Amino acid sequence: MKKSLLGISLLTITCLYGLLGIIIIPITYMAGVDTIIGIYITIGIIVLQFLLAPFFTDLSMKWFYKAKFNEEIPEYLKTFITELCNKYNVKYPKIGIIHDGAPNAFTYGRTKKDARIVLTDGIFNLLNEEEIKTVVAHEIGHIVHYDMLFMTAVQIIPLVLYAIYEMFANSDVDDKNDAIVKVVFSVIAYILYIISEYIVLWLSRTREYYADSFSIDETKNPNGLAEALVKIGFGLSTAKKNGKHNPSKNSTLGISDVKESKAMAINCIENNTVCKDKIKSAMKWEMWNPWGKWAELNSTHPLISKRLLAISKRSKEFNQEPYIVFDLVKPESYVDDFLLELIVNFMPSILGIISIILYFCDKSLKVIATCLLFTVITSFIKFKRRHRNNYKETTVSELLSEVKVSNVTAIPCILKGEIIGRGNPGCIFNEDFVIKDETGIIFLDYNQPIHFVNKLFAIFKSEQYFGKTVMVKGWYRRNPVPYVEIYEYTVDSKTKKILTYGLSLSIYIILIILLFTLII
Repeated sequence: MKKSLLGISLLTITCLYGLLGIIIIPITYMAGVDTIIGIYITIGIIVLQFLLAPFFTDLSMKWFYKAKFNEEIPEYLKTFITELCNKYNVKYPKIGIIHDGAPNAFTYGRTKKDARIVLTDGIFNLLNEEEIKTVVAHEIGHIVHYDMLFMTAVQIIPLVLYAIYEMFANSDVDDKNDAIVKVVFSVIAYILYIISEYIVLWLSRTREYYADSFSIDETKNPNGLAEALVKIGFGLSTAKKNGKHNPSKNSTLGISDVKESKAMAINCIENNTVCKDKIKSAMKWEMWNPWGKWAELNSTHPLISKRLLAISKRSKEFNQEPYIVFDLVKPESYVDDFLLELIVNFMPSILGIISIILYFCDKSLKVIATCLLFTVITSFIKFKRRHRNNYKETTVSELLSEVKVSNVTAIPCILKGEIIGRGNPGCIFNEDFVIKDETGIIFLDYNQPIHFVNKLFAIFKSEQYFGKTVMVKGWYRRNPVPYVEIYEYTVDSKTKKILTYGLSLSIYIILIILLFTLII
């Protein structure tokens, strides 16, 4: 498998650098030395960033995430890491701990000799010893496979192609023929940039599967990895630790996508194991909703559901029953909802582009205002679909079982639970939360209209809510991460509102009235 991964990586790098050659060769011939110097400078900056990234990431972890690299970890884990490192000639990595209840685990560095692994308190609170080993083995798999090095090598290509696009798109030329060449090169560079981005994402997802396989091979416990992944990604946790967790005041590779780790979990105990029906229910959106496929295409990590199924296929090798068999029958295609959401999502942009074209075609003010009015109306329809108001009390597990939900279509909800940490675990600049109710945990999006106000809230106020019980009213969406956008929240008998919804609604009404006035 290791040779196979190496072959895939080398072939991918060859293809990506081939794409770069497609445009660099004619640029060298036609544009002269200056453009090539710019490309070399871009590559040099990227290489320098790769060399210095661990140092700056260390500072970021310590200053902004309050990560502690000098804390002791359990002896069983230290022994496990030592054995794996000795086996694969890996220098024992620096271990960082972030004191936050949201589960997350990731690694960063350059090579086998300078890797770091960071774990949050949530990992130790939600997982048992064997599951923690599988997560750490996954991270060591990234180190053994030189994933940081390979991903840096391939990520250079999209960045350089985009730099070429920027150079041609923003350059001024007087000659008509040169202007045509400039447009052609900028279009080609941008198309190749998009292609290369998707190739890089595909390679990243592939390497995640191999890190999972490495963990399975070394722990001989595919079901342990599957359950850990469920607790972190879907997070179906089977037991509560004694005592109450008390959270303390990027080129990384993790067990799940950074956004996915912001997180969702379901507490469900049936004979001291995770309820498989709840897992299947949580998998439905990824398996059935067309937005799931689109989300995976644009993600660095495979969908949690697909990873669970891939891991479950290996269970029999280690005399375990497959962790999960997704045998639910899809009740409908969901394509009709998906197509409607596509129209609702993109129609405002399409009408906006038409309005710009009409302006440059010197059409009358009334014609342009009419098109703008339809642009605002369709945008308002999208806004209302994302902010419905038929709120009902629900739970995390009930929300995760919903299939007809997306970033376009929201489910109004009321949740009650305890704030256990930040949306981005440990980050002092992150204003978002993770809430835990009796059925699970989910990400809360705190979003006031002014970005600076959000950051002030994160730094000076958000920590006071940790460990408190809150009632949250808002809108549940998946993008693909399940999250709830907060409309208002009640804590200590005090209700506070997020002003974004009301301000946006007022702006829509004012724009519609103004444009309608111009038309009549």
